[in-house]
Amino acid sequence: MTKELTIGSVKMGGGRPLVLIAGPCVIESEEATLCHAERLMTICNGLGMPLIFKSSYDKANRTSVNAFRGPGMVEGLRILAKVKESLGIPVLSDIHSIEQVAPAAQVLDVLQIPAFLCRQTDLVIAAAKTGKVVNVKKGQFLAPWDMRNVVGKVAASGNENIILTERGASFGYNNLVVDMRSFPVMRSYGYPVVFDATHSVQLPGGQGESSGGQREFVETLSRAAVATGIDGIFMEVHEDPSCALCDGPNSIPLAELPALLKRLQALDAVVR
Repeated sequence: MTKELTIGSVKMGGGRPLVLIAGPCVIESEEATLCHAERLMTICNGLGMPLIFKSSYDKANRTSVNAFRGPGMVEGLRILAKVKESLGIPVLSDIHSIEQVAPAAQVLDVLQIPAFLCRQTDLVIAAAKTGKVVNVKKGQFLAPWDMRNVVGKVAASGNENIILTERGASFGYNNLVVDMRSFPVMRSYGYPVVFDATHSVQLPGGQGESSGGQREFVETLSRAAVATGIDGIFMEVHEDPSCALCDGPNSIPLAELPALLKRLQALDAVVR
């Protein structure tokens, strides 16, 4: 059994049903962000599924210097604050430097440490000291048992509001693989574990100046992960992935999301 966390109105872990963390990869505009958040809230309310809205104000690790990164921290946090205030749902976004921690903590319910930064001790500790929930994505270069030390950094800072997220391991040649053993390994540390289903089918740099993706495998991997007893599922979604400004090839079309979530909920109920 993992620790139960309270994230705004959402309860995660402690044997509770599956939580969805979802949204467009990057904040494209205020209008688009609010539209996607409203659609997600409607879908999740209809399914009785807890929702945490995710979108990045800055994608700092893009493949190309020409890639769209987002509106930046100040404008992005303003938009996420509007989502939170107008819809009453908790919000999550990435932080990339110690300077971003304090302003981000004023708005976000969950501070997310990107996978490539999960071993940056000063950043992890600064996030932990805010007392906010800290979601650490497992680096593509780490084994699941290496995350014990990351957990130790957060907990040693006096914060046990920890989420660990699996997003695949680097297999080389623009490919990632997901080792299902990572879920019980990381859950054994006592904190909720989430599967990032859409980043795990990403093909990093697979389109030359941007990443590709294989969204056709999202459901297969999600079902396998849910069957291990995970606490949450993370998905990038978009009204029209072909027009998305970031990670379109691995994003789930909003129209397909309700049926997919319903199938995952059914499996989660059996597992629990």
